[in-house]
Amino acid sequence: MAAIGKGMTVGSRWIINKCSILARISSVSFQRVRSFSASSHDQEKIKFSYCQGLSSQRFLGETIGQRLDQTVEKFPDREAYVFCEDNQRATFVELQKEVNDLAAGFLAMGLKTGDRVGMWGPNMREWVITQFATAKAGLILVNINPAYQIPEMEYALRKVGCKALVMADRFKTQDYYNMLSHVAQELPNSKPGDLYSERLPDLKFVVMASNDHERDFGGTMSFEDLLKTGGSSEKQKLQDLQTKLQSDDPINIQFTSGTTGNPKGATLSHHGILNNAYFIGEVLKYEHQYSRICIPVPLYHCFGMVGGSLMSITCGSTSVYPSRAFDPTAALTAIQQEKCTSLYGTPTMFIDILNHPAFKKFDISSLYTGIMAGSPCPIEVMKQVITKLHMPQVTICYGLTETSPVTAQTLMDDPVEMRVSTVGRVHPNTEAKIIDSNGHLLPINTAGEICFRGYNVMLGYWEDKAKTDACIDASGWFFSGDLATMDENGYIKIVGRIKDLIIRGGENIYPTEIEQFLYKHPKIQDVQVIGVPDARLGEEVCACIKLHPGESATPEEIKEFCKSQLAHFKIPRYIKFVDEFPLTVTGKVKKFVMREQTKAELGL
Repeated sequence: MAAIGKGMTVGSRWIINKCSILARISSVSFQRVRSFSASSHDQEKIKFSYCQGLSSQRFLGETIGQRLDQTVEKFPDREAYVFCEDNQRATFVELQKEVNDLAAGFLAMGLKTGDRVGMWGPNMREWVITQFATAKAGLILVNINPAYQIPEMEYALRKVGCKALVMADRFKTQDYYNMLSHVAQELPNSKPGDLYSERLPDLKFVVMASNDHERDFGGTMSFEDLLKTGGSSEKQKLQDLQTKLQSDDPINIQFTSGTTGNPKGATLSHHGILNNAYFIGEVLKYEHQYSRICIPVPLYHCFGMVGGSLMSITCGSTSVYPSRAFDPTAALTAIQQEKCTSLYGTPTMFIDILNHPAFKKFDISSLYTGIMAGSPCPIEVMKQVITKLHMPQVTICYGLTETSPVTAQTLMDDPVEMRVSTVGRVHPNTEAKIIDSNGHLLPINTAGEICFRGYNVMLGYWEDKAKTDACIDASGWFFSGDLATMDENGYIKIVGRIKDLIIRGGENIYPTEIEQFLYKHPKIQDVQVIGVPDARLGEEVCACIKLHPGESATPEEIKEFCKSQLAHFKIPRYIKFVDEFPLTVTGKVKKFVMREQTKAELGL
């Protein structure tokens, strides 16, 4: 068995804790399913919610470092990355040199195979170089959310025992060096590479990626100096390592959002994330046509790191990063100046781009495809992306950090109605099934928890065997916590998170269904539906609505719009007009924050 941190093994696993909330989902409907299945004659007629993604392409068997070298041989002079805000770009052969120099620098500083290296910063050149250099040196990259505050940063570094940390000097209002020095108070007076911190005992080495040459970052080494540290012996050691590293080795730890407790470190392998990028690219036909991908989503997240930067070495595409943090003006400018052919984003990002006041002044005719992912994709927004953003072949991806991440995707030539109402079919070489609260397969078109099995399922949560066993069973199935349906052709609809399900007086209400309907209202730009407590019914429906600029509306007007179109119990009791939603760095709406705010405002 391969060890993953202390007490963590990959091997037999057993479910020890199924989501209790799922058991609340329509016991009546589950009883109907069980009785329908009782007869062997009836059972022959049932089509169950299970499918397998087929592919004519073989898995990539190499490591990330080996794949980088192969891509350099094929496209040495093609641009690998463009960072627009910092005016930095490099060809693949230039990227290879940067990566090899940094990897040799890591080895020169005493880092060994399996050591964890944190990366804390926004979208910048140093992020991508560190990503590939850690992979080449056999180190495990730990993605640190650039929005983390001091307690979250300290927790992440301690949880996985980071030995080194590469970080920006600042991001927005955060001063990373001061924040780290608050925890590791010994840092300013230590020698670079020789830190001894009481609160961060594993951390020995801090690298600053900064252009501020006037400031004193005591106890750290500059990124540029580290690039020059490795000598001929380290470079020879690095070359020798390429034949020893294995594709199943853990190579990346990504923290899941800690909405119900401390974040968990999903441990991913070369094989999982490299092949996931490859198969995303296959669906988008990146290998068959040179692509320049506009990536406004953050690198610290699977969307940007796997679908973005890793795509460059799997498919030979150019990754274009408009700005360090998402900015709709920067994204539109990058598309125009860099002639991007593909655009990534969450629904919120696409909404902001489409509603940019100068949208029509930008030339976006080079676009034809892209990915919308990260949260349920509103139908009306998707239609505008296809038409106004000149992306007729846009696809929707669905997945989770724990599955490297993509598990389902629409095809570029899928009928528009399928691309706007589903997340497509299960990804190549991946299995999917939908189950009830007892773990039994459900018939098609029946809502239940969607589960996945395949090459892309994580190795486990770092040093947390109990939580790993709670979501991956002995057969290798990963339990997503998402509610979904599957039709007879394998198309999957995500109807919500189990924890977001609203149960009003015994009726199951899926927020996504109401949101999709309200998007049709001409005054509504964005909407999020949440459940709030109710003394009599248990929960009531609340719609938080962001109107188009210059529009006004009343709660009565919105409720009237819903009448005769939605069942009475789905019509929101509470209508709340907002200017913005609380968002994560990746653009996902924090519904749990909205629930708490609304409860307080309504006195519930």
